[in-house]
Amino acid sequence: MGWWQISTDTLADSRFVVSALAETIASLKTLERGTAAHPGERAWLDLHLPAYRARQAGDPVTALLVRAALGRHWNADYLTPTPTGDGDQPFEDELARVRETPAAAVHADLTVSLNGPLPALLHRSDLPERTADTLAWVWTRTVLPTWPRRRRIIEADVLARTARLGRGGWTAALEGMRPGLRWLGESRLQLNTRDYPPRELTGARLMFVPVTPVDGWVSWDAPHRYAVVYPSSGALAGTDRTPVPESLGALLGPARATVLALLGTPKSTTHLVALTGQGLGSVGRHLKVLHDAGLVRRRRAGRSVLYLRTDAGEVLVDAGGPAAGAGRKEPGAPKSG
Repeated sequence: MGWWQISTDTLADSRFVVSALAETIASLKTLERGTAAHPGERAWLDLHLPAYRARQAGDPVTALLVRAALGRHWNADYLTPTPTGDGDQPFEDELARVRETPAAAVHADLTVSLNGPLPALLHRSDLPERTADTLAWVWTRTVLPTWPRRRRIIEADVLARTARLGRGGWTAALEGMRPGLRWLGESRLQLNTRDYPPRELTGARLMFVPVTPVDGWVSWDAPHRYAVVYPSSGALAGTDRTPVPESLGALLGPARATVLALLGTPKSTTHLVALTGQGLGSVGRHLKVLHDAGLVRRRRAGRSVLYLRTDAGEVLVDAGGPAAGAGRKEPGAPKSG
């Protein structure tokens, strides 16, 4: 199996990172694949896929380059630079690392992602610029218009996983992050079930990078930085929504009932904003009303405040019907997510 040996210092210094470039690369992979993992992704593809395919059809060199860089089992390393982890970098600064890659390094990386020789059409010196221009197009046309909402989803995922980390350690924080990834104990992080040699991360910086498309990869700038890119628990997929029956909506109002229904597991205000699409002020007012009515309670997790249904809230939601209780936590096993 593929796994990393992680020292205590590296684990203690690990962090979650928001990367606009990683979000753009994941979106490029979705466009290139052309298939959707959920209805939200399908709607996004319907909006942007025709223009992307027209762009690629008009530029056969770039079309071949993107397919080669994504490979079948391995991304070309230059396409997925490891974040520095030094604050919130602008997209243009991250993209510059792709654009400034030496052409010889791009050629070498492509032979790895292709697992074979470079096609004659790609024996040219402008591949870094072509790659960067494609990523800039994907960012500007398909990601930037919805980046504030995407970022809220990403930040909600980080907040939820940080809360899990505080309650249950890395085993809990990594739960459900991506297929094949889990904490094995003895300072070992399993990445996948493939027969890759282990890597020693002593002294390195380890980062976890959520993205909203259903995709992920690992990258490293050995021996200094390593990153795991993973799909955030997604409001885009609708996987964290709980259906709200008409009776509960009629009693509380549809917006407030939605907030209550989502609190079967602890969530922050930011997480609820991302999941419901409601404004921060609206969610805050709903939480105050529900809290004053004794239907939700608050608890602190580090610097965050999480909300959870009380027993009275559970009774009210359960009375609305089976659908409303679908998000209810199991007794004694609170989770955020």
